Amino acid sequence: MNRYDFRGTTVSERDVSLGKILSVPGETGAKYAWDTGAAIGRYLEGLKAGKILGIRCRDCDRTVVPPRAFCEKCFGEAVETVQLPDTGTVNTFSLCYVTWDVQRLQHPMIPAVVDIDGTNPRAGILHLLDRVHPDEVRIGMRVQAVWKAPDQREGAITDIMYFRPLPT
Repeated sequence: MNRYDFRGTTVSERDVSLGKILSVPGETGAKYAWDTGAAIGRYLEGLKAGKILGIRCRDCDRTVVPPRAFCEKCFGEAVETVQLPDTGTVNTFSLCYVTWDVQRLQHPMIPAVVDIDGTNPRAGILHLLDRVHPDEVRIGMRVQAVWKAPDQREGAITDIMYFRPLPT
């Protein structure tokens, strides 16, 4: 066997019945929580407030969104949180005529990577485009976030409903 040949071990009913494999029938009562971490936590709080937050590295001057705890280019920890505009440029996009559960759509959803203004190139966020005809979408198109009403925001990327084209 070479070092890249990783084969699993089959689990049999006998292994389970002998207690070699942990099996807990019914509800365990276990409670789980998920911590977003400091950087993404601030990002989500910003979204709830109608702001897009990123980080700027003081060592290499790189700005990205969403924020990270350190700069992944130079590994510097001297990062500062910065508020960015809710405008950007379409970096790439797709026309999707089926939903995630394979239901056909009459009109396509348009997921796109949007490079937020003020960030370094190719450090965009994936989101939906709307209020644009599929034939009119293009790489380089200028867009702006359309936000949910403040009382409907919950601190999630979906607080931005979609990005719409800016007038040319």
